[in-house]
Amino acid sequence: MKRALIAETLGTALLLMAVVGSGIMGEQLADGNGGLALLANAISTGAMLYGLITVLRPISGAHFNPAVTLCFWLRKEVTTLQGLSYGLAQVAGGVLGVWTTHVMFGLVVLQQSTTARTGIGQWFSEALATAGLLLVIHGGRRHQPGAVPALVALYITSAYWFSSSTSFANPAVTIARGMTDTFSGIMPVHVPMFVAAQLLSAAVVTPLFSWVFSGK
Repeated sequence: MKRALIAETLGTALLLMAVVGSGIMGEQLADGNGGLALLANAISTGAMLYGLITVLRPISGAHFNPAVTLCFWLRKEVTTLQGLSYGLAQVAGGVLGVWTTHVMFGLVVLQQSTTARTGIGQWFSEALATAGLLLVIHGGRRHQPGAVPALVALYITSAYWFSSSTSFANPAVTIARGMTDTFSGIMPVHVPMFVAAQLLSAAVVTPLFSWVFSGK
């Protein structure tokens, strides 16, 4: 359990370093081209996910996401204590990842985002993005277990572009991104609705996908 919690904390921290750090670097180098900055952001995040899931999955399952942990709790694959511990580790890791990135780029460590991300369209986008993520996880585990790292990485890279919210699809990531006033940020006041959409989506689609991929 200790190794698993360290893996979840470290993995989520590195994920946020990829999200926030590539956003900062992309914005600096894109010279005002938002599309190019988003492309850099998406590629970096997808690549990091592939590496992290590949090496940490045997230790903790490589959730890095409370919505994914909720899914496995609903499937009775993790206990309540394990699920709550994972969630705390993921949120803590996400915040540490953001603060570490600020230090790397010489920014003020403690920040709050001023980027507005709200509205029915974006909340619906987050619900769909989270559902899609859980779809590829369920399907990958059922049909191609060895391909799960690539499936998740490719899905998130794509979802950055097809979703109006740029696919946070992760409560820990959402909370942490509220603490950076950079390209990847979200105003803290807008965080709760994103998190609610993500968790509600996970709760709704998990029984459906469990049945679809049960083979029964």
